[in-house]
Amino acid sequence: MKPHFHKVPSTSDTSFTIRYDKRPNFGTLWHFHPELELHYIIQGEGTQYIGDTVSSFSSGDLILLGENLPHTWRCSEKYFQGNPGQEVEAFVLQFLPACFGKEFLELPETQSISSLYENAKKGMIIHGKTKEKISGILHETINSHNVERIIYLLKILHILGSTTEYETISPGYANSHLANVSEMHRLEKIYTYVLAHYREEISLEKISSIANLSVSSFARYFKQMTNKTFFEFLIEIRISNVCRTLIEDKLPIEVICYECGFNNVSNFYRHFKKVTGVTPLTYKKKYLN
Repeated sequence: MKPHFHKVPSTSDTSFTIRYDKRPNFGTLWHFHPELELHYIIQGEGTQYIGDTVSSFSSGDLILLGENLPHTWRCSEKYFQGNPGQEVEAFVLQFLPACFGKEFLELPETQSISSLYENAKKGMIIHGKTKEKISGILHETINSHNVERIIYLLKILHILGSTTEYETISPGYANSHLANVSEMHRLEKIYTYVLAHYREEISLEKISSIANLSVSSFARYFKQMTNKTFFEFLIEIRISNVCRTLIEDKLPIEVICYECGFNNVSNFYRHFKKVTGVTPLTYKKKYLN
């Protein structure tokens, strides 16, 4: 999960890009770009890393990301086994804030879109009827041409700018973190190590050495960069993997507890409810239904 400035491919005959992806997985590259991104997951599930937030994603999720907000969708392991027919699908719409011209957002009629762009810097997950409308328009947009494409994008922005059917994903993330690329690489080393070892005990001494910092410096650094302690972050990653395993419905809850790095069942239940707001059994029933 390497943080990386990603150059979104573009052509001189289009002002924004939209594509349909169908492939084995979404990759593992943690990246950012100046374009806003509307990502509709038709098929796939796993763990998403957006800004300083770790959570699960699944089929049907619709997410709007603001400019320069780091993100990656790391699919569950079954998508990395090379199984025929086990693929992810998504619509990806990417556009610069000024794709309609610098004066566009200064018009009195576009103030809701200007506000939308600000909200999108925190990441937005879209729900309800709004999601249904947008998914339908994305299907139309990908087959459209010329002025019709612009009309569809404006329609999407109008709907998103008017809706209240959303939640912010990473409200505490500061875009200024991206100013220092070396710090992004340090975070990448931390994230990559935790992803590989979250099932194990990870001491502050060990993770501090991975970051090449003293324990006290690492604690301050991680809190400053993510607005949470390292152990809060580690628990989020473990809980995210618990959620994914619960949905797969192959193991008892107590076994999942230990498989995902918790060594005490009562602590596991306490942390799970604190992060998700419900018990593991309630979460499992909700998604299986």
